[in-house]
Amino acid sequence: MSMPHANQPVYSAGANLDEASAVAVLLHGRGAPAQDILSLSTYLAQPGLAFLAPQAADYEWYPNRFIAPIEQNEPHLSSALAFVSEVINKVEAIGISSEKIFVGGFSQGACLASEYVIRNPKRYGGLLVFSGGYIGPLNMLRQPNGDLDGTPAFLGCSDVDPHIPLQRVQETTALLKEMGAKVTEKIYLGLGHTINDDEIELAKDIIEQAV
Repeated sequence: MSMPHANQPVYSAGANLDEASAVAVLLHGRGAPAQDILSLSTYLAQPGLAFLAPQAADYEWYPNRFIAPIEQNEPHLSSALAFVSEVINKVEAIGISSEKIFVGGFSQGACLASEYVIRNPKRYGGLLVFSGGYIGPLNMLRQPNGDLDGTPAFLGCSDVDPHIPLQRVQETTALLKEMGAKVTEKIYLGLGHTINDDEIELAKDIIEQAV
């Protein structure tokens, strides 16, 4: 299978990885460099917390909308999921458990983060979904496929986000709860396609409690 995201770089901020006690893997949105999402490290920083931001090839994780039929986003989606898995496996290989690993992102990256955690269920430090939801057509309800074992998850989005249907946010919340996550969902009336201060504070609370 073609792997469009093979050999792409991973950028970092915060604590040095070899000295870190926890890691946040942050996934950027379509058209953005990894450094954009890595700027969240300024607001989410904790002692001993390293931030890693992989860079998608051509600045997008997959070519079509996240609610398109899944096959229309292949092989990019499978390659993106493999890239995230590679990063997390390397973190675990240096002795940091999944309970100290946070997976998050914005927009297309938030969708990828959701999809990764749902496909790879275990106890994480947290899932941080800024304007996103799991990948696949609307009304394609999915069955729980594992146990997230109390993983704290935050989903924040506008009720009128032009890219993220509210229905999918709600479907994602429901699935995560069925899989054993402790979910906080916040819908902001009239907000644009952005991350607001309240979302950052709620995400920071999840990180503080786990770290």
